Amino acid sequence: MASEGTSMRKKHKSWLRGVPLTFAAAIILSIIAAGYTQREESQVSGQKLLTLTTENFQDEVIASSRPVLVDFWAAWCGPCKVIAPTVAELAVEFEGKAKIGKVDVDAQTELAQKYSITAIPALLIFKDGKVVERFVGVREKSELKTALAKFVNAGPPSAPTNNP
Repeated sequence: MASEGTSMRKKHKSWLRGVPLTFAAAIILSIIAAGYTQREESQVSGQKLLTLTTENFQDEVIASSRPVLVDFWAAWCGPCKVIAPTVAELAVEFEGKAKIGKVDVDAQTELAQKYSITAIPALLIFKDGKVVERFVGVREKSELKTALAKFVNAGPPSAPTNNP
C-alpha cells in the first residue's frame, strides 16, 4: 500500500511539473504575439494609420479627396487581430494616395450603427464620402489592395478630347 501511495505521488508530481511549463509557455507566446501586433501597428501609427472617431470621421473620411479604407474592429475580436497587420501594411503602401483608418466599434458605437456593422472585422472603402466597397471577415491582402487601388487610380471622368 505504501508503494502504491508513493507511485501515485510520483505521477502527481510529474504531472504538475509539466503543466506549469506548458501553461507558462502558452502565456509567453501569447504575450509575444500580442506585443508583435502592437509593435507592427505602432510603427505605422500617426498619419499613416488613422484612429477614427465620431469627432473626426466627417473630416477624415467623408470630406476626404482621397479614397479611405476604414477597418471596423474590436480589441476582443480574434479575426480583427489577424487582419490588423494587413491593414497596417496597406497604410504604409498607400501613404499619400489613400487614407487608412480604424474604428473601434466598442468605443464608437454610433459609427458602427450608422454603417450597419453587424460583424467584424468589417472593412469599408469610401470614395467621395460614400461607401463603394464593403468586406466582412478576414480577407487576403491582395484582394484589399486591388479594391483600394481601383479607387486610387480612378480619378474624375476625363473630358472628351477633340481629335480631328
